[in-house]
Amino acid sequence: MLKLFSIVSLAAIFQCASAAATSSTALSGLNTKFTAKGKLFWASFSANEAILESEFGAVTPENSMKWDATESTQGTFTFSGSDYLVDWAISNSKIIRGHTLVWHSQLPSWVSAITDAATLTSVIQTHIANVAGQYSGKLYVCRPLPLRPCILTIYSEVLNDNGTLRSSVFYDVLGESFITIAFKAARAADSTAKLYINDYNLDSNNTKVQAMVALVKRINADEQLIDGIGTQMHLSAGGSSGAAAALAALAEAGIDVAITELDIAGASASDYTTVVDACLSTSACVSITSWGVSDANSWRASSTPLLFDSDYEPKAAYTAVISDLS
Repeated sequence: MLKLFSIVSLAAIFQCASAAATSSTALSGLNTKFTAKGKLFWASFSANEAILESEFGAVTPENSMKWDATESTQGTFTFSGSDYLVDWAISNSKIIRGHTLVWHSQLPSWVSAITDAATLTSVIQTHIANVAGQYSGKLYVCRPLPLRPCILTIYSEVLNDNGTLRSSVFYDVLGESFITIAFKAARAADSTAKLYINDYNLDSNNTKVQAMVALVKRINADEQLIDGIGTQMHLSAGGSSGAAAALAALAEAGIDVAITELDIAGASASDYTTVVDACLSTSACVSITSWGVSDANSWRASSTPLLFDSDYEPKAAYTAVISDLS
């Protein structure tokens, strides 16, 4: 099976690329190493375009495709940030993963205030039709490779850690049906897209993993609406030991699995190679997304979780991953 490797979010790249230092250390072409293993890409977001261009094959918008950025006022859609990202990626032969269409966080207050089921259903459908429709056929066709459907994260963080569905305006008003509503709307907007559900704390074969598998099987019982499960994998130091079991368990849903927001506190070489090996050994695991390039841009900067340090120099973890792939 052809694998899609690490896609990462493009947070500050367009705002401060010129200010970021380029690594003074010779790099080894992380994406090239990965694609040589039969993978499709390894990606990231960063404030350093030079490293992004040389080391990564794909990008994911960290915020510019979320609801508050695209439809802060009902019926008024803004795509300036996400359009810029898509245009940059196409110009630089990078693949793009859309992220994320429905999420309980970063949600405009007018959406959170809806209490009527029919109204909320229509709002979800309209939002997804516009945002997914804006990029239909564009997000995953940047290079001349076959079998390159668009990847869209439709819903993020739907579950509590105990496996129950999270309370949100979507669940509270529509119950579990909101998931089907969202995925059907995305399928209508882009019939060829790969549609993902994404969550955190799916890092071992735990209760939440089992609940996610059961949820996907319920939603897909009559027709396959969900094509992939994303596990974020924001790991603590030494927390990689459950990765292989988690991926194997998620694969039981019978669809693709992706590591979508990987960062590891302390960024030890052994933790990173353990995660890489877990994906390589799981046929359903199609991608890994590093959640940033440099510690300077990380939401967990104080824990130094990424492959490049705050000066954009590659760490021992980067070298170990390159060695692992060589």
